[in-house]
Amino acid sequence: MATTTRTASPVSVRSSTQIPLRPAGRPTDTHDRVSGRVPMTGPRPATPTPGFRPKAFAGEAVPFEIAAFREGHDLIGVHVRLTAPGGAETLHRLTALGDGFDRWRTVIAPLEQGVWTYRFESFGDDFATWEHAAELKIAAGVDSALMREMGALLFDRAGTDTTRPAAQRRALATAAAALRDPATTDEGALVLVRDPTIAAFFADRPLQSLLTLGESHELLVERERAGVGAWYEFFPRSEGAKRRKDGTIVSGTFRSAAKRLPAVADMGFEVIYLPPIHPIGHRNRKGPNNTLTAGPGDPGSPWAIGSADGGHDSVHPDLGTLADFRRFVAAARDAGLEVALDLALQAAPDHPWVTTHPEWFTTLPDGTIAYAENPPKKYQDIYPINFDNDPDGIRAEVLRIVRHWIAQGVRIFRVDNPHTKPLWFWEWLIAAVNAEDPDVVFLAEAFTRPTPLQALAQAGFQQSYSYFTWRNTKAELEEFLGWISDSTADFMRPNLFVNTPDILTEYLQYGGRPAYKIRAAIAATGGASYGVYAGYELYENVARPGSEENIDNEKYEYKIRDWGGAEATGDSLAPYLRRLNEIRRAHPALRQLRDLSIHWSDDEAILVYVKHLPAALSETGEADTIIVVANVDPHSMRQTTVHVDSSAFGIPRGHDYEVEDLVTGARWTWNQDNFVRLDAFVEPVHILHVKGSR
Repeated sequence: MATTTRTASPVSVRSSTQIPLRPAGRPTDTHDRVSGRVPMTGPRPATPTPGFRPKAFAGEAVPFEIAAFREGHDLIGVHVRLTAPGGAETLHRLTALGDGFDRWRTVIAPLEQGVWTYRFESFGDDFATWEHAAELKIAAGVDSALMREMGALLFDRAGTDTTRPAAQRRALATAAAALRDPATTDEGALVLVRDPTIAAFFADRPLQSLLTLGESHELLVERERAGVGAWYEFFPRSEGAKRRKDGTIVSGTFRSAAKRLPAVADMGFEVIYLPPIHPIGHRNRKGPNNTLTAGPGDPGSPWAIGSADGGHDSVHPDLGTLADFRRFVAAARDAGLEVALDLALQAAPDHPWVTTHPEWFTTLPDGTIAYAENPPKKYQDIYPINFDNDPDGIRAEVLRIVRHWIAQGVRIFRVDNPHTKPLWFWEWLIAAVNAEDPDVVFLAEAFTRPTPLQALAQAGFQQSYSYFTWRNTKAELEEFLGWISDSTADFMRPNLFVNTPDILTEYLQYGGRPAYKIRAAIAATGGASYGVYAGYELYENVARPGSEENIDNEKYEYKIRDWGGAEATGDSLAPYLRRLNEIRRAHPALRQLRDLSIHWSDDEAILVYVKHLPAALSETGEADTIIVVANVDPHSMRQTTVHVDSSAFGIPRGHDYEVEDLVTGARWTWNQDNFVRLDAFVEPVHILHVKGSR
């Protein structure tokens, strides 16, 4: 067992519970048993599947938790020892949650990217045990002389520790002498038992016995963008597209799409996501609204990748050249945006792979190649890949493609339908890419069942789409927000997209403009990453009959929008989105995933939650607390009482505190129970900044 002490780096973590670093020590009981002398179980952060690492992003406030207990009534303590990728070691004291389940917890923000190790250490806390017993017994006049001598012996023992400051050792010697002094009354002895300065000595450097060392665990810390970001999706072919006199449309290009980037950046978005930019197949090309017949001017679906013009390593000639794409990436970077590129592992019937590698597809008994289906949807313009016939060949080709786009400046990939490909493939690909380029981020477009959704996250995907799109009522959102911020937060980072080209929910179809505000506000504040698809700011809400898709779906045709005209007439949600992103940037609590707590209201449609980042975990050194109160019924005005447990952000219950609405600028004095009135047609959501939280 290592006994050397590594140097603690002052910048490796942010923590309110960091204590002086000491050697790891040796366990008291070295017998070969599963249970240690002070047993521990259920460590977190952790993943459901052994062998996968839990993960965090740099600067994320990560709860470290474990259950620890011992027999009898003697008290225990728990530490967690962290080792940063660079070797710096820090030690942190955990606090008992007092929840009846023997859980202990501390929250630490690791700052260094890479693989961290952590290990829990439990021990008998000899000072805390004596302090508790002495408080009861001396006050009751029971065994007071014995308790005083036991305390003096503890102080003697601590005084022999030469790593303690000399002033502290002198103070402990003085306290030991006072406990033994016959002139010291029991009341005087109780003063020493209750002395907060002495208690602080032993909080920092506890007197340990029965030391028990837990197993070593790993935590993968990735760059901030792996967990934090405001995404905006647009189709480059629509940006700058122009209608000819004959009604046909000339495609936009990378050059014309770049002109839209400043407006996206001005709204405060940080990632610009592009659907596939590759050549589109001609065979079985889809027409408007997913029809089976395409006219000569119909551009087809970008997800039907490949033609005589090339495959996944090429750009559509209508968009420009590879050099044009690199210029687009550079323009995005200059505007403060990162480019996310779609990675769709499938092929159009005229993709070069169909000729060069027919074994990469599934051949049916009639000799035809199977096209993609998601019943009742059919995608006759797409052939899915069969990963079982030539796995080595497919792996090599996909890795080549990903590295090709990395070389063009792409560091984020949004992966289309990863749950329709083998899990082992993603585990391998992401590990292979991140081994050379740890900054590359993969987002899973996995609208699927919980088990494969969570398995993809464990296997390496840094982010994932989620069920947020279909969680609309107060009860649904309370369950969802609790799930993403706790149950799955150790390994899955949801990206709360409010809409996509394929998803226009009934809530948005029939909720009117209030629904668009409500969903954007909850997405921007409920998670650390969220996204919108172009047209959201124009309240595009007309669906193709019987579907959840926009009518005249942009997947199958160009979309010419009047961005400037809508904003000039006040008929745009862009200013509200801009304000949401300004609030996110100004308030670090909103860039966290795990810091959310659900609170209460007396109305079935008023959702209340708090995001809180303590000062010790904040880059600014100041605590940050946001209370979100949302009327999730877009058709009504609601007034009710909301109940906020202010102890969740360091203000004792029953104490007044000031809040400011970051959207309207209104200020109120709040307490535990507060009246709210939210009119869906005016301002349906309060985003309140708490003044004076800790």
